Amino acid sequence: MNIGIITISDRASRGEYDDLGGPALKEAAQGYKWNVIAESLVPDEKREIQRAIREQIAKGAELILTTGGTGVALRDVTPEAVREIAVRELPGFGEVMRMESMKITKNAILSRNLAVVVERSLVICLPGKPSGAAECLSFVVGAIPHCVEVLQEVPTSC
Repeated sequence: MNIGIITISDRASRGEYDDLGGPALKEAAQGYKWNVIAESLVPDEKREIQRAIREQIAKGAELILTTGGTGVALRDVTPEAVREIAVRELPGFGEVMRMESMKITKNAILSRNLAVVVERSLVICLPGKPSGAAECLSFVVGAIPHCVEVLQEVPTSC
């Protein structure tokens, strides 16, 4: 599966600190034997987030993982940016990520993780904390291959 990774962070995009979320997701993706074909680092700006998603889809990403911007801070706009370009939302992904994360931290209730379809690609918005991003991905990884196959119109058993 060809995937893209987008880190969304004002401070990392300005070089004020190293991006740790993107590399953590890349390591997780490689552990799942996925092919990382694109990586981006953008500020918490709707248009930049949307541009990065569209660029990665144009490069052939069937799955795009974002990290960052899913909290409650005023600059956390990832869910809003992604919903604006989505053709449909898949609420089960966010529900499972929050439910499983609540077993680890009470602050998981504040997370606005989600998954959507943009064009024919699956976009999953994960937390900015590297360990949280990898954990949340692990909670939903079982559903991802089938979802991507359906979106790519690969014949399935369903």
